[in-house]
Amino acid sequence: MPSSNYAFVQGVRDTRGALVRWNQDPWPVLRGWLIGAALVTAALLGAVWVVGSLAAPDPRSGTILAGFNAPASISDVGRVLFRNSLVLALHSLACVAGFIAGSSLPAQAAQHSRFRQRAHDRIGRAAIVFVVCATSFSLVTQALAIGHAASSLGAENGMSVGLLLLGLLPHALPELMALFLPLAAWMIASRRGDWHDLLAATFVTTALAAPVLVIAAFIEVFVSPHLLLALRG
Repeated sequence: MPSSNYAFVQGVRDTRGALVRWNQDPWPVLRGWLIGAALVTAALLGAVWVVGSLAAPDPRSGTILAGFNAPASISDVGRVLFRNSLVLALHSLACVAGFIAGSSLPAQAAQHSRFRQRAHDRIGRAAIVFVVCATSFSLVTQALAIGHAASSLGAENGMSVGLLLLGLLPHALPELMALFLPLAAWMIASRRGDWHDLLAATFVTTALAAPVLVIAAFIEVFVSPHLLLALRG
C-alpha cells in the first residue's frame, strides 16, 4: 500500500477510534477543552483590558457598536458571524495542521528511507512552529485591535474600559470560549503527544462552537448594547 494511502487509512481509524472512545465518556475530554478555552479567554480579555487602559483614545476612530451607538439590524448579526467564522476556521485549521504534522507525516515517513524520514520530521516540526506562530499572531492582533477600539469607544461614551468590557461579557464569554475550543484541543493534544486525536477534535470542537457562535452573535447585536446603555446610565 502506498504510504499516503496508509497514512489516510490510519488517520481514519484514529479519528473513528477517538470518536468512539469520547462518546463512551465525553465529560473528561470536554472538561479539558472547556478549561483550556476558559484560560485563553481570560488571558485575551485581560490583555484587552490592559491595552485598552493604556492606549490613547482616538477621537477619529469611528468605532461602531451596533445597537449601542448605531442602529442594529439582522445584517449586523451576519457580519459578526462572518468575522467569527474566519477566526474559528483559523483555529480549526490549526488542529488539522497539528494532525498532519504530528500524526499523518510520521506515518508516511515510516514507509520511507531514513533520509526521507528526517525530512518528514523536520517538515512536521516546521508546521507545528508555523501553527504556534500563526495562532499567537492572531491572539496578539485581536488583543491590540479590540483594546484600541475599547479605549476609543469608552472615551467617546464616558465609560471606562473595564465597565465597557463588563457590558460585553454576556456575548464575549460564550463567543470566545467557542472560538478557542479547537485551540484548547490543540494545546492539550500537543502537551500529551496525542496528535492522532486532533482530526476528531477538529470535527467535535467545530460542531460544538458553531451553534454557540450563532447565539452569541444575536446576543452581541440585540442584548449586550442594552446592558451597555444601562451601565452608561
